[in-house]
Amino acid sequence: MVMVLRRTALFVAIVLTWVLIAAAIAYASPRDREVVAFSGFAPGTIVVKTSERRLYFVIDPYRAVRFPVGVGRAGKSWTGTARVEGKFVRPAWSPPDEIRRDKPELPDVIPGGSKHNPMGAAALTLRGGEYAIHGTNQPQSIGGYVSYGCIRMLNRDIVALYDMVQIGTPVIVEQ
Repeated sequence: MVMVLRRTALFVAIVLTWVLIAAAIAYASPRDREVVAFSGFAPGTIVVKTSERRLYFVIDPYRAVRFPVGVGRAGKSWTGTARVEGKFVRPAWSPPDEIRRDKPELPDVIPGGSKHNPMGAAALTLRGGEYAIHGTNQPQSIGGYVSYGCIRMLNRDIVALYDMVQIGTPVIVEQ
């Protein structure tokens, strides 16, 4: 009986240690993804506020999930409306003509899942594939004016958003 109690106490101590470690990691992680007060848009809408470098997924008339994003650099950003036209996990990427002109050394296609693929873990395509909301292989770029017009998210965030939206989800991009 004493041996069972000792083993149980050891087990509980190990579990509590792991719980405390997990809590410390979670506390130290960025808390940029959170539910915030947000109104004026229909539930189920994605709203990107480029001046804030934040994306909001509206969950009800009064709240949204807020994510940090990277947005278009000067002269490359856009505003307006779109709809999610495609959903892709670990998509391959072909540099558009504008990027190819600026970076001719890029290959024709970078396979999905490659550490060199700028689309990251998932992508939601907009406007005939001209733009996307996608993950990134450069997490340090989140929060900046960094892209050719796409909306960049941390890979963990695009995976979460991917699961929340459907084809046809409205997207509004504002200053």
